[in-house]
Amino acid sequence: MAKSKVIKTARPAAARVIGDILRHRRSLNGVLRAALLSLPENERGLCQQLCYGVMRWHPQLQSIADQLLSKPLKNKDSDLQALLLCGLYQLRAMRLPEHAALSETVNGCAALGKPWAKGLINASLRNYQRNKSSIDNKALDNNDVATYAHPDWLIEKIKQDWPETWQQILEANNVQPPMFLRVNQQQQSRQEYLTRLIQNNLPANNVDHSPEALLLDTPCDVYLLPDFRTGAVSVQDAAAQQVAAILQIKPQQRILDACAAPGGKTCHILETEPSNEVIALDIDPERLTQIKQNTDRLGLHATLKTADAGDIDSWWDGKKFDRILIDAPCTGSGVIRRHPDIKILRRPSDVNSLVKKQQQLLEKLWPLLNTNGLLVYTTCSLLKQENEHQVMDFLTKHAEAEELLITPAPATRRVAGYQRLPGDNTLDGFYYACLRHRQA
Repeated sequence: MAKSKVIKTARPAAARVIGDILRHRRSLNGVLRAALLSLPENERGLCQQLCYGVMRWHPQLQSIADQLLSKPLKNKDSDLQALLLCGLYQLRAMRLPEHAALSETVNGCAALGKPWAKGLINASLRNYQRNKSSIDNKALDNNDVATYAHPDWLIEKIKQDWPETWQQILEANNVQPPMFLRVNQQQQSRQEYLTRLIQNNLPANNVDHSPEALLLDTPCDVYLLPDFRTGAVSVQDAAAQQVAAILQIKPQQRILDACAAPGGKTCHILETEPSNEVIALDIDPERLTQIKQNTDRLGLHATLKTADAGDIDSWWDGKKFDRILIDAPCTGSGVIRRHPDIKILRRPSDVNSLVKKQQQLLEKLWPLLNTNGLLVYTTCSLLKQENEHQVMDFLTKHAEAEELLITPAPATRRVAGYQRLPGDNTLDGFYYACLRHRQA
């Protein structure tokens, strides 16, 4: 059958990935990873670029596509819809010869097993070529969803929380993210690794307030990084790297990473003090495997458990912790530039359910903290409901909890905690709060 046919070229492969996300709401990373493995190496870069680009600009591209089609395509033809969006993205954003982009996109219909659609895709893209200005004006005029390429519910939430900077936030979400590295301090210093990068024609710079962080001038394949396979370095945004310092890790501590996958913060905690006992939990066993792969590569050890952190009876051994990290499940609204499929996958109803889950994690895990221990609550969200409001509410309910000021401040001080907005100093959007369990 057509659906099982292996695709060997980038454009129809990207269309199948995007169509799968649109129709079945599957995550981009998972679907794309499988698609890239089936492609020849010389087609993988273009496929990835198309998938991320179309997801990043989907609301805008869809608004334009609506001007080109006399009637919407059927749900079963989500791959054709995606192929059209791939064509539009090439014409709007990629430095490719237009005739080649157009003809190869049209040829993708046959690879998808739908040669009957060639005329439709060809006519639509040629119409856009001829009438680009008028079609763009009609699609984008007085339309924030299309102009800023975000769903309307998320635009409204960001406007409500950040009325003076909402446009800059949305624009920052649409920028291709830079590539940050975290140097494994157990192997070498940041300066030593920076020298090695430069020797390998991979120029980079130090990052302020993140002592192990480097920012590459140009992103590259991780396997081009010196000694990546043997754990010299990891890829992690500098905003996330600030978490380990906030935990104030010392030797002989027992540390819980409650929502640990894919393991970047778990590994950073262990790189800081490898002798500590670290328990890393995640509800998804497949994602827990990612942590194991990372710790193995870095030569580190953590106790990994598949569990819902909030279901204490299913995993806790009764021994309290000196440090607890809750990198809470959230909307991901601060890292849309890295995960543009969030625009498709998230729904307005997700916010309240996530806030409830965050609250449950705080309430369930707080009693597991030793007196004078620290609990660090973080999200990669920029919604106040998930961040400062969540922590303020917790503090009002717990007299034995006090918020500690963080020096140097990892981001802008809020009523409770610290908030970094997407793009601040080129970093991801992130929220941090550090709570101490004081003597009752």
